[in-house]
Amino acid sequence: MDIASISILFAFTLAASFVQRVCGFGFGIFIMSVLPHIMPSYGEATTLSGLLASTTSLIIVARTWSHIEWRKLMPILATFLIISYFGVQLIAVASDTVLKKALGVILIAVALYFLFIRSRISLKPSLPTQIGMGTLSGIMGGTCGMQGPPAVLYFLAATSQKEAYIAITQAYFLIGNLAMTLYRAREGFLTTEVGSAWCYAVPAVI
Repeated sequence: MDIASISILFAFTLAASFVQRVCGFGFGIFIMSVLPHIMPSYGEATTLSGLLASTTSLIIVARTWSHIEWRKLMPILATFLIISYFGVQLIAVASDTVLKKALGVILIAVALYFLFIRSRISLKPSLPTQIGMGTLSGIMGGTCGMQGPPAVLYFLAATSQKEAYIAITQAYFLIGNLAMTLYRAREGFLTTEVGSAWCYAVPAVI
């Protein structure tokens, strides 16, 4: 990576980490707006996003471990782990051009949802909700590296305390991103370029 790309990566990682720490989600949404343009391939961009997001979540989970409500986490997490595997398989066969266009559409859709629709929808913290949100989160996570929005809608409905919300969301992102890193490594997306970029960006995460 050249100096310009490293500087852009550091700045966007810093901003994405700040958003994640304040809101509990948003790292992937923010960082994936730039990573596909500075990484060699779309698959490597999602891999780097997941690794950096894992680092962010690990720091927070270590501080909030006692607040994790595992009963509310496991069904949506199990659904996500299954569906995201097939999402990663999709990006292994799709072209980068198509994936970048799809990413752009999803980013716009997510922005419009949180601007105009979010306040009108109220989810119940039920098992069908977990499966539905876990499925949608798995698709978005596996293909775009931003599984946060659907899962967050469930976690907001399922938790009443700020500490519990932060703990359960970060545990979800940590475990999910680590699993997707294994899926992506199997497809050849965990490259030396990803490792180098992670080293450049991780100080911004910390």
